[in-house]
Amino acid sequence: MRKSQPMISRRQAAEGVLASLGGFLLFRSVSACSGGGGVIDDEGTSSSSSSSSTSSSSSTSSGSTTGSDTEWATGGTKNMTAKASYPDPFSVPALTCVLLTRVTEGPCTEAADQVREDISEGYTGLPMRLAFRVVDTACNPIANAKVKVWHTQINGSYSGDTPNNGMCLKDQADSAKHYFRGVQTTDDDGVVSFDSCFPGWYRGRTPHIHYSVTVNGQTFTSQVVFEQTLVQEIFESHAEYKQYGQPDTQNASDNVVGNAALSTFILTTERMSDGAMLAYKQLVVFAA
Repeated sequence: MRKSQPMISRRQAAEGVLASLGGFLLFRSVSACSGGGGVIDDEGTSSSSSSSSTSSSSSTSSGSTTGSDTEWATGGTKNMTAKASYPDPFSVPALTCVLLTRVTEGPCTEAADQVREDISEGYTGLPMRLAFRVVDTACNPIANAKVKVWHTQINGSYSGDTPNNGMCLKDQADSAKHYFRGVQTTDDDGVVSFDSCFPGWYRGRTPHIHYSVTVNGQTFTSQVVFEQTLVQEIFESHAEYKQYGQPDTQNASDNVVGNAALSTFILTTERMSDGAMLAYKQLVVFAA
């Protein structure tokens, strides 16, 4: 299987396209099971709210199942049982490569690189193969680029030693964990891939995945999101996600991706024969 795209504030233009300021609104809570608490909005102000999450620190799942080509799997990456047969999403060369939009990395980064393909650390959720192909504006693949990704677990919490753990972690014990964080290096075709799970959501943001691409000391940072109908389906009917309710923010109203360039942030997705999700995107991150 081949492997693995990026943006700043919506108020600025960057790299020839609109840019957006990343906002992070995570509940302050000493337990991932906790529903309420203060939240920090993208301007750094605090307000009170209640979470739609109803349970679970959500690490591992019992009673997980492998799905099918008509039913999403549960239980995390261990149920990617047909991974060897997943198609190459980049088998057709790109003919048009337009520079993507940059975004600030936000406050939930982690300095350490977790170099690995499976970034789940055994945490549960809809298993997802995340693949990127990194190219320049001439559609030439960029080999040996460092691609770093990070996103929340199913309950909307980040992990790791972040610049703002009180804001990014629902359970402060997760500062010693690194779930859903990883780094891979692109191959000769500019591809990387990660084994992960569909992300959760937190107040004020649509479900999203952060990424950065570093080449020759230059770093391009952005985010990707999912089609709105897919997000609605998963949080409405997936056994492990429906307890959290629908995200309070849709793509179109998101303060990072909800602008004229929204379509450039959206991943292409397919359901595999084992019920896992294949999510992929070409990342045009540097000029030729």
